[in-house]
Amino acid sequence: MTSTNSPAPSIDGAALLDEVEAFHRRFNVFPTEAAYVAVTLWDAHAHLIDAFDGTARLAFLSPEPGSGKSRALEIVETLTPRAATTVNASANALFRLVEADGGTPTLLFDEIDTVFGPKAGGNEEVRGFLNSGYRRGGKSLRCVGDGSNQNAEWFSSFCAVAMAGLGSLPDTILTRSVIIRMRKRAPNEKCDPYRRRSHEKLGHALRDRLAEWAKTVHDQVADAWPEMPDGVSDRPADVWEPLLAVADAAGGHWPERARAACVELIKAAHDTDEASLGVRLLTDLRDRVFCGADRMPTAAILEVLLGLDDAPWSDLNDDGKALTARGLSKLLSQYVRPDSRPIKPRGIRVGSTTPKGYYAEDLKDAWARYCPPPPEKSATSATAATPQVSEGEFVAEGPSESRHMFAETDTRPLRSVS
Repeated sequence: MTSTNSPAPSIDGAALLDEVEAFHRRFNVFPTEAAYVAVTLWDAHAHLIDAFDGTARLAFLSPEPGSGKSRALEIVETLTPRAATTVNASANALFRLVEADGGTPTLLFDEIDTVFGPKAGGNEEVRGFLNSGYRRGGKSLRCVGDGSNQNAEWFSSFCAVAMAGLGSLPDTILTRSVIIRMRKRAPNEKCDPYRRRSHEKLGHALRDRLAEWAKTVHDQVADAWPEMPDGVSDRPADVWEPLLAVADAAGGHWPERARAACVELIKAAHDTDEASLGVRLLTDLRDRVFCGADRMPTAAILEVLLGLDDAPWSDLNDDGKALTARGLSKLLSQYVRPDSRPIKPRGIRVGSTTPKGYYAEDLKDAWARYCPPPPEKSATSATAATPQVSEGEFVAEGPSESRHMFAETDTRPLRSVS
């Protein structure tokens, strides 16, 4: 008679995670390699939820629709245990879902902006559920019964949660989350279309194999204290501890990749306010400010933007306040440069000074992803409209044909001083 305590067959955890990552790559285009690593580890950690003291929230966020957030959540759904997808739900319903028979669910929240967006009214009870359920033992007290026959009962909120939505999230949730900043696919970025009736069973097969592997490493993971990368402590360490424990249990290249992803994603920018306004800004910068220039000081950019009569920059939010250098930086920082770092002002050599400004090279990836195609111009009109700039001179054309000229004191090219 076979012993019930006999060890399970050996499963190559690293190879299995490779397959899960490949499944995501087939249907998702994530912004960085670190995102593929983090999402793969998160899928696996959901199968080991009862081995951890905490769980990382996973948030797919983007400034604009059509960036692949819901598709990413759909693939996660096929790979995680007892997945329950909702677009909106009350806190009471969520507590009861977690307490229901059948095991801890993996809660997937699509269109999370409808829960916490500017028109959602805060949803403090749902936020409380998500915040308390980040740690094992998180509970909420609720009254249960009929009419006047009510009894107070404790309900658990501890479960794995993935979210997808536009804009941002309350800070209390962001600090408990691995954030994946999704973006529209560039023309050269391709993935297969996902068809649920054809591909769901493939994801479920991987899900079942993850569940089997999780059984073999459960005790190892439960006793693990993974080493954190230098500088990662406090809340970020709490978020990444279960993911690094999964990577260490899988072995192979996963421990190294996981720690590199941890550092990269922790450093990623978290603020994505004013998304649609950001696209308007990007388009105006490309078509009406830079106009072919390779760099522009912030002061010159603002002078042109504030002179556009049909743009919102001189009277933002109907409060009479104009766009400032700080506001410009905040709007642009939600988008990233080609190297996936946030767009930030950099020093530009202008004569004997180095004012802050922006480089077209930093903006080009965001222009390609979010802006509509630029207006077509004939070669003749383009040539006529382009000011002739001699070496040592910096020019930007504004709507009133004014020129912003900055003379160099030497003949060396303008250089970055970031």
